[in-house]
Amino acid sequence: MKILVTGAGGFIGSNLSELLIKEGYDVKAFIRYNSKNNWGWLESSDIKNDIEVISGDIRDYDSVYNALKNCDAVFHLAALIGIPYSYISPKAYIDTNITGTYNILQASKELGVKQILVTSTSETYGTAQYVPIDENHPMVGQSPYSATKIAADQLAISYFRSFNLPVKIVRPFNTYGPRQSARAIIPTVISQLLSGKKKLSLGNLSPTRDLTFVKDTCKGFLEIFKSEKLFGEVTNIGMGKEISVGDLVKKISSIISADAIIEEDKIRIRPGNSEVERLLCDNSKLITNTNWNPDYDLDKGLTETIEWLKLNIGLYKPEIYNV
Repeated sequence: MKILVTGAGGFIGSNLSELLIKEGYDVKAFIRYNSKNNWGWLESSDIKNDIEVISGDIRDYDSVYNALKNCDAVFHLAALIGIPYSYISPKAYIDTNITGTYNILQASKELGVKQILVTSTSETYGTAQYVPIDENHPMVGQSPYSATKIAADQLAISYFRSFNLPVKIVRPFNTYGPRQSARAIIPTVISQLLSGKKKLSLGNLSPTRDLTFVKDTCKGFLEIFKSEKLFGEVTNIGMGKEISVGDLVKKISSIISADAIIEEDKIRIRPGNSEVERLLCDNSKLITNTNWNPDYDLDKGLTETIEWLKLNIGLYKPEIYNV
């Protein structure tokens, strides 16, 4: 079976591509065109020679259509994901996240693709109105980023209902691990500590997050794909455990055996009505309908992430704020 992975050069996309190759699938990687022909994280991957790489732009229908030719399924991960940058350039998120998803759906419809997995995010729920958060929780666009992901999800569901397109919505809660951008809290903290900083520049410490190691998130994608159910539906991926940002910083500091003073950096704090204060996943739907079983608890996942960052600290710029 040939599977197209959009956003394959990114954090989750590259890990997912590796898992699919390991499981015996024929993977076509859709990478954003650039003049250096750089494949993102796939450049350093062991599967680099085992995949077909297609360069294009998710915003361009023709390149999406051509990439999807002869594919049986698509895992659509390509998106703009940095929440702070969505305050600066909302239109870019509309073009990439909504139009990009339309291009995948319409091209899949035209080409008869057998299964389409659209990647959502727990940010679509906004601050928890009840916990744990199941798939029936209301959606609230608390940032331009989350608003575009809500729109993309609803567009995908509309294609299922209108055209019987075989769509599944995969909704991961906060994923972390090797290769994650420094814009995220875990690599931000680890890279600052490993660089020897004695004062950590951070934003709001009170929000809680449900954290899943990237390999377990990718396993969730694969299990949802394998399920004969879940078409036209949303499925959460998460651990069902929450930790505050402040306690997370303490845990990382303890594992690294590093002490640092936390300084509030105002540019890292979201606008008041935009901050998602609490996220805690109800993963019962995933567990009931698939064979998903996570391999990593938070301590194990953080330890593996720290060890990877030690070897790759030169790729990060801990001295500056990564929007």
